[in-house]
Amino acid sequence: MLRSIKQLYGNKIAASDGDIGHVKDFYFDDQNWAIRYLVMDTGSWLAGRKVLISPHSLGRLDQAEQVLRVSLTRQQIENSPSIDSHKPVSRQYEEEYYRYYGWPSYWQGDGLWGASGFPISELPATSLPSESAIASGLQPERADAHLRSTQAVNGYHLWTSDGMAGHVCDFMIDAQSWAIGQLVVKTGHRFSGKDVLVATKEVDRISYEESTVFLNVNAAALEQIPAHPMVPVGVVK
Repeated sequence: MLRSIKQLYGNKIAASDGDIGHVKDFYFDDQNWAIRYLVMDTGSWLAGRKVLISPHSLGRLDQAEQVLRVSLTRQQIENSPSIDSHKPVSRQYEEEYYRYYGWPSYWQGDGLWGASGFPISELPATSLPSESAIASGLQPERADAHLRSTQAVNGYHLWTSDGMAGHVCDFMIDAQSWAIGQLVVKTGHRFSGKDVLVATKEVDRISYEESTVFLNVNAAALEQIPAHPMVPVGVVK
């Protein structure tokens, strides 16, 4: 079951002890095509602070729910590591963030979420992978993570082997694994083109300098894809 990212923007977010804000953005891993964080607008509660929420605390997306329920308390979120809103999310910050909540690191292991293909919904009883690595004398990776904003990439040009062919207008994510399975792209003219679904495996690379997504397909193949119907509830079976 796939869900539209665009239709999640603005949804309310509720902690275990009350409302905490609404969805502002999502950060995705441009190497594994997975949503790693939800960016929350906290309104006046934590004014001026950017707060990240991991799918570890959200679990599976419920298509009938208009509220995203987080398995954390307001105090846990308030006391979580603060991030500089003007800088990219670094691996150093992620290590501190995951250590604070006690979740296994998604970047350590063979699965999409480290040791698993899905984000866990409960805190693990075992020690963190990063703690195990430190205990064994191994140094954790210090490179910055490949995290990008879905809001920023929305609208990027689409480039095929034949040249410009449209632009990105949405992302479709798996409701359980939080993996981005498809891009919704508008082919042709911005106002008269059609919306089609393109599998992320067809993406060759993303150029953030050129604001362009490069595909491994040609324009003719793209035009042969059936138009993607608009689904009011944001769900594609």
